[in-house]
Amino acid sequence: MKRHITLMLAIVLGMSVHLSAQEGDAPLIPNDMWEVGGHAGHFFISGDVNYEPGWAAGFHVRKSIDHLISLRLDGVIGQATGMGPSGRSFTNNWLSTTGYGIFSLNIARFNNSVRKVNYYALIGVGGSYFEAEYFESADQRDAKTREREINPHISGGAGIAFRINKRMNIGIEHTLGYNLGVRGDHLDGIASGQTVVDDMQQYTSIRLNFNIGSTSNKTEPLYWVNPLESVYKELDDVKQKTESAITDTDGDGVIDAIDQEADTPPDVPVDTKGRTLDSDRDGVPDYKDKEPYYPPRAGEQVDASGVVVNPINGGGVSEDRVKELIDEALQDFRETLENDPNFGGGNGQGFAGPVSEMFLPMIHFGSDSERIKYSDYGTLASIARVLKGNPQMRLVVVGYADKTGPEAYNDAISYRRAKAVVDHFVTNHGIGRGRLVLQYKGDEEALVPTSSSYMNRRVEFRTASPTDVEMDPPANTSKKKKSGF
Repeated sequence: MKRHITLMLAIVLGMSVHLSAQEGDAPLIPNDMWEVGGHAGHFFISGDVNYEPGWAAGFHVRKSIDHLISLRLDGVIGQATGMGPSGRSFTNNWLSTTGYGIFSLNIARFNNSVRKVNYYALIGVGGSYFEAEYFESADQRDAKTREREINPHISGGAGIAFRINKRMNIGIEHTLGYNLGVRGDHLDGIASGQTVVDDMQQYTSIRLNFNIGSTSNKTEPLYWVNPLESVYKELDDVKQKTESAITDTDGDGVIDAIDQEADTPPDVPVDTKGRTLDSDRDGVPDYKDKEPYYPPRAGEQVDASGVVVNPINGGGVSEDRVKELIDEALQDFRETLENDPNFGGGNGQGFAGPVSEMFLPMIHFGSDSERIKYSDYGTLASIARVLKGNPQMRLVVVGYADKTGPEAYNDAISYRRAKAVVDHFVTNHGIGRGRLVLQYKGDEEALVPTSSSYMNRRVEFRTASPTDVEMDPPANTSKKKKSGF
């Protein structure tokens, strides 16, 4: 008796320790559904009297602790009968409740997100409440009854379940129970002093099981779920967030993670948050605005081209007039230098020496691209007018790259950017090739410390001095695709 009690306490203690250990890990375990179900099958007593077919049915409630262990409470009602060779017979009217710890045996199968089949073993403790009616002889004249009493038992078994869908599974299971105490050997009606074999209750059942709970915020019971599924999901989330952080869908030079205008048209200037520039804030973006830097006064309105249609006090200056003013200023500047002995000796031949302080703009390029944006055609046209107005002037064209690529590739793409600008001057504006000095500096002289900033992907211009010479092309000028640059 002491041995039986010690065994029961060990089982209960083992379950308690496991549950306590899980409390600290609870946030890592997904919230899963409960399982409820019904069962029915063959119930019989193996003992001193040969058993005959019996029946039993019942219900259960089951909840997983983790992917390996779950707890189940079973209720069983049934009837077992037996007939011995000497004519002795019995009928056992059975009622019991058992708490099981169930261990999934194929937890190490990681090939699917959920298992199609679940193999398991179970062990538990419980109590029975039975009545054994028996006859000593075949004529069944002297019926005797073992009155109902509560009796403790231990039970174990194994089973297999097949997943039908997220809500349902069906299984087959066999359990074997051993009753404790003085009445433990009275299941077939034979008293302890007369017995040869200890009585044991056995139950082979078909079980129909249902998962209950919301499918929107709960998983299936964990004994069906791959233990690595949450890890795979976390890794996939990290991958998607990483890809999102470095993706620039609209190619405006601002990554999607901080881009506040995800569908900017191609080659349109944007601010640091990826929004289309509207410098004068008149509601017309700069790439459509013919007066991009002229904010309308109070009461003035602009048309679709950003031009004020009702100017007050004469209005602003049109884009064409700005160009005329620039051309006039350049012509005056050229004439002044032509008549200055320090810059040509008054010989009327244009620039005879360098004009190192003349301001010239720069243009920028898309990531991994040497294509000149249409929005920069006007800038290049203005520089071409300066060259045409000063036939002795030579121009240094210097290409740059950002710092995201290898040094050799950065040299190659900065060379190709400078060459694209030189070809543009020659082809579109008829500037002599000998007046253009092509140089490249790769990722040197970055304007901003951010390695991938579009400000570093640029071509700069300056007037050439007598010592400026063209650089030889880098060893490899191929256009193999990479990221950034």
